[in-house]
Amino acid sequence: MQTSERLKLLSKLAEIPPGDFGETALSVFRYQAAWNPLYARYLQLLGRKPELVHRLSEIPFLPVALFKNYAVQSGQWTPQTEFSSSGTTGQIPSRHLVRDLNFYLENTRRGFAESYGEPTDWCFLALLPSYLERGGSSLVAMADFFIKQSRYPESGFFLNDLDRLRQTIAECQAKAIPTILLGVSFALLDFAEQHPMDLSGITVMETGGMKGRRREMTRAELHRILCETFHLPGIHSEYGMTELFSQAYGQSFFSSELTVRFTPAATLRVIATEINDPFCPVPPGRTGVLNMIDLANIDTCSFIATEDVGKVHADGRFEVLGRLDAAEMRGCNLMVE
Repeated sequence: MQTSERLKLLSKLAEIPPGDFGETALSVFRYQAAWNPLYARYLQLLGRKPELVHRLSEIPFLPVALFKNYAVQSGQWTPQTEFSSSGTTGQIPSRHLVRDLNFYLENTRRGFAESYGEPTDWCFLALLPSYLERGGSSLVAMADFFIKQSRYPESGFFLNDLDRLRQTIAECQAKAIPTILLGVSFALLDFAEQHPMDLSGITVMETGGMKGRRREMTRAELHRILCETFHLPGIHSEYGMTELFSQAYGQSFFSSELTVRFTPAATLRVIATEINDPFCPVPPGRTGVLNMIDLANIDTCSFIATEDVGKVHADGRFEVLGRLDAAEMRGCNLMVE
């Protein structure tokens, strides 16, 4: 089902001038309040009438945990596919229904290009073992798309073949090919231990995630180990979620505190709220729970309360400091009847 309102919103998402984000977000909010039964019910339980919402700060964020138990969908349509989270043993995975896979891929391309230029100009070496070993990963879909977009035949996935990865990196260095080594945290650490080497000229980008394979560590500790082992001045990071269609990118620097401030894509904006009050925004630079406005989630829900704790700065960039304790309980009791 297509509606004229949805088509108008899609045309705006192709290129959003910075000053138009708020107006577009309010239009998406009203559209989803009308067409998303789960979100409409959530607003009703909160006593929030959509016609009385006039500012971004007044828009309620749907708890991300609801993606585990509900089909979050705006409008009536048949999913082309669905993304699912990996989670850990015993956890219910999140499910994000996908109306149009090409729309997701095109949005990831635009978001990447905003920070790094077009994917065609990069060689992508993807080290994503835990994600490749299961289906439904949005990260694998994005990496596969970038690999296919790349002009360099060296691009590809490296499941557990770290020797071949080392050889390919050496070839890329010898040919001065602009290269991104994209990997989950535990796999990059495995590679660092087995093949410590000088990766000068290579952009190492971690996507987070120990997934029970290693002890949890701070991003700063991870980046310090990778910088020292690979002789790099800094490490790049990608922030993404199964429940989001947009990503954010950032970089740490070994010469500083190794903190990462993520720059969100044009379709993404982050708002922090009080840890004990999900409806109270906090000032820039103060720690709170991160809430995402992802306009690319036009067909699901664009307003998501995550389980991440962090800071949002005045320039719109944000830091991720950790996870919210007892996260799955935050706000979800409103949906229990």
